[in-house]
Amino acid sequence: MSAISHLGYRMRLILALGMALLLALSTTTLAFGSSSQITLEQLSQDPYTNGPPSEHKTQVEPDTFSYGSTIVSAFQSGRFFGGGASNVGWATSTDDGATWHNGFLPGTTPYSTPPGPYGRLSDSAVSFDARHNTWLIASLAMNSGARGIAIIVNQSTDGGLTWNNPVVVASTQTSYLDKDWIVCDDTSTSKFYGNCYVEWDDFGNLSLMQMSTSSDSGTTWGAATHTARNARGLGGQPLVQPNGTVIVPYASRSGNIESYLSNNGGKSWNAPVDIATIDAHPVAGKMRSEPLPSAEIDGEGIVYVAWHDCRFENNCSANDIVYSSSSDGKTWSTVQRIPIDPVNSGVDHFIPGIAVDTSTSGSSAHIAMTYYYFPNASCSNDCQLDVGYISSINGGASWSPGQQLAGPMNPTWLANTNQGYMVGDYISTSILSNGSAYPAFAVASAPTSTGLNEATYTVIGGLPVTGGTIVSSD
Repeated sequence: MSAISHLGYRMRLILALGMALLLALSTTTLAFGSSSQITLEQLSQDPYTNGPPSEHKTQVEPDTFSYGSTIVSAFQSGRFFGGGASNVGWATSTDDGATWHNGFLPGTTPYSTPPGPYGRLSDSAVSFDARHNTWLIASLAMNSGARGIAIIVNQSTDGGLTWNNPVVVASTQTSYLDKDWIVCDDTSTSKFYGNCYVEWDDFGNLSLMQMSTSSDSGTTWGAATHTARNARGLGGQPLVQPNGTVIVPYASRSGNIESYLSNNGGKSWNAPVDIATIDAHPVAGKMRSEPLPSAEIDGEGIVYVAWHDCRFENNCSANDIVYSSSSDGKTWSTVQRIPIDPVNSGVDHFIPGIAVDTSTSGSSAHIAMTYYYFPNASCSNDCQLDVGYISSINGGASWSPGQQLAGPMNPTWLANTNQGYMVGDYISTSILSNGSAYPAFAVASAPTSTGLNEATYTVIGGLPVTGGTIVSSD
């Protein structure tokens, strides 16, 4: 089945940032199974009160990045039906997830403090530049009509606790930009140590993939470049190998998961190569859920890319989370199924967020995966949305049993968009220096008379990365 219909190359004209504000954190306890218990910690909540078409209280689409004992998350806050949000929020822990600080980016939208020039913000992604000790959050800046007009980066030089006004990476008055991502080269022996790379697609130019490079912690950025043979798609997630090679998996316009790379510090980008076709089952419940890749890298530079896919299920009746890996970004392994549930169980898994512990590698790589799922893929008005977690300590050769982190939720409790009910086009998981996995994901409870109740959560104390005997299949 064609992935183009699932990717729905929309005019995702999005987001705006806002207001350095500290919110009180709260906790909630959710039970799963017969004896286990997970305690969730609310990282932030939507503080904005601007009226329709912005929906409150909503927070969606978190990313995370960890370095040492610090983890930073960024997410949309105050989602608009037609695209973007009132601002991007952040939540930071500098002590392996024990305590958290939070706020909202400055200088971005009318709702930020100080106010900024953009109407909305979307697609936030986090990275850290070890050479310059700078944290960076990249975002898609939109006008009030939800057209992506700029890629921007906010910087923090104090461990992710305060943030500067944004720097412009790229801007347009005539096209439509979309779906940015950011990464930095943090290997001190790399020839390109301290380079940071931002990726996005030019939707108004047939989704042409674009890259820009900074060598001064995101203060200035080079001209946008594209790949040999003009790779086109969206959802790219650049990663840097220890030798400085940058590998960018993405969802191509032709309906595949593909990748391209640069081995000269972003001066040029090679032509794309195929990883796999996308075969995705349409997710029920009027959910917004495109099969975009989630990618991470181990300590040796092996790249793992995961997405939701139905190739292993009879008649493509539900989605599994699948993955492929590569040591060079040129040749990729056969697609493997992560065995969260038995084949043909009827459980639908989607929107994965993968983490790999960079202190581990190869056959001993530690992998953690958070994802959403419907217990019944063929549900209709009775869909029950859950959040799940699974992990491996042998590079994906076998996996722990999957476990429920949150839910059930009714999809109608989520932010409503022109593409369906939304937790995010992506979510995220990171593994900290203590070896624990910290996911960030949207959780919703029933709306009240004053609005929705959708916010960003993690797990108190993190989650163990463990092994098991459940073997991947291909």
